[in-house]
Amino acid sequence: MVGWKYTSWALAACLLGAVGCRPADPTLVKIVSSLPRTGSAKQQSDTLVRGIRMAIEEAEGRVGPFRLEYLDLDDSTAAAGQWTSEAEAANARRALQDPDVVAYIGTFNSGAAKVSMPILNLGDLLMVSPANTAVGLTKPGLGAPGEPGVYRPTGRLNYVRVVPADDLQGPLSADWAKNRGIKRVSILDDNEVYGKGIADLFDERCREIGIEVLGHDSIDAKAQEFKSLMASIKAANPDLVYFGGTTQSKGGQLAKDMVSAGITALFMVPDGCREQVFIDSAGAANLEGRCFVTFGGLPPEKLTGKGSEFVERYRRKYGELPEAYAVYGYEAACVALRAIREAGTKDRRAITDKALAIRDFDGALGRWGFDSNGDTSMRTLTVSGVKDGAFRFEEILDAGDEVVAP
Repeated sequence: MVGWKYTSWALAACLLGAVGCRPADPTLVKIVSSLPRTGSAKQQSDTLVRGIRMAIEEAEGRVGPFRLEYLDLDDSTAAAGQWTSEAEAANARRALQDPDVVAYIGTFNSGAAKVSMPILNLGDLLMVSPANTAVGLTKPGLGAPGEPGVYRPTGRLNYVRVVPADDLQGPLSADWAKNRGIKRVSILDDNEVYGKGIADLFDERCREIGIEVLGHDSIDAKAQEFKSLMASIKAANPDLVYFGGTTQSKGGQLAKDMVSAGITALFMVPDGCREQVFIDSAGAANLEGRCFVTFGGLPPEKLTGKGSEFVERYRRKYGELPEAYAVYGYEAACVALRAIREAGTKDRRAITDKALAIRDFDGALGRWGFDSNGDTSMRTLTVSGVKDGAFRFEEILDAGDEVVAP
């Protein structure tokens, strides 16, 4: 007998435009990912997908009583060169309308998550993000008005993330700057959900701890260069320029223009720039010894236990060390597989509940759990510098232990 939970998401799928709701295959489950597979974020999404595939391969094509399939979906377009709302919404609807899909791994961009979260919530479809860090997606009172409730039209949770949110990264970045003797900062952001969100948190913390904020401006990420902006920053004479944004929203170009303008300040960027493409786009010489990047978690070279085992398997398989987010793709897939295995059913709500109940996950990122909002209990931030054309680990900043509600 088909229970009400199954029919509720099946009906939601039909209401969202499914052309003939086909019956589910009782022997098959599918996991899909939705990531920017086209454009300048492709290097990061490649490494994420490799991590996901490694977890799927380790399951040897089965999870619990089911055959297992993985679909690698693209939420970007060649024309845009990055993720688009239309592509992400289409991926979410496609997943929701396929009765064999029981988990959705994504998104990479926090702005994309805002598009798909309410769609997937209608069907209680588990969404596991390996990379979203915007606070408003999960944390009441820290984001925009109405967040995160607007992403939960059913009133139930179906979203979790394995990476720490920006309420950790933004403030700890400011604390790092204070400890390094920074007294005056200029702040830039890309005016997007992730970039502006983390820049605002950095700004707020700077003011709290006595760092003078000389200015906070949003850039036009479609601009080709920022020479006039850099002229005004040079005149303000900051000790550090902070950019809330990504490689794709011109982090590398800002670094180039800073050097061209003769700005000698340090340059700090968040995890959205922790990829080799950022160094390549900026020019390694423009970053050497002056650029620092934060990351919510540990970089590959600092992982231990199961994490270091993953890094070694990845290196053997692909002939190179993974980018920082590869292990988060792997961990997200492992979360989905564990939830499916423990549920032992294709009931989406049951699978989602098993994921939300994780409190003792012993994985590649260490031992951690989800709190009542679906956020990870991991509280570690790392800072890396640029040396010899690559990121080099500098130090660990730990916000302390966070108790996960039982």
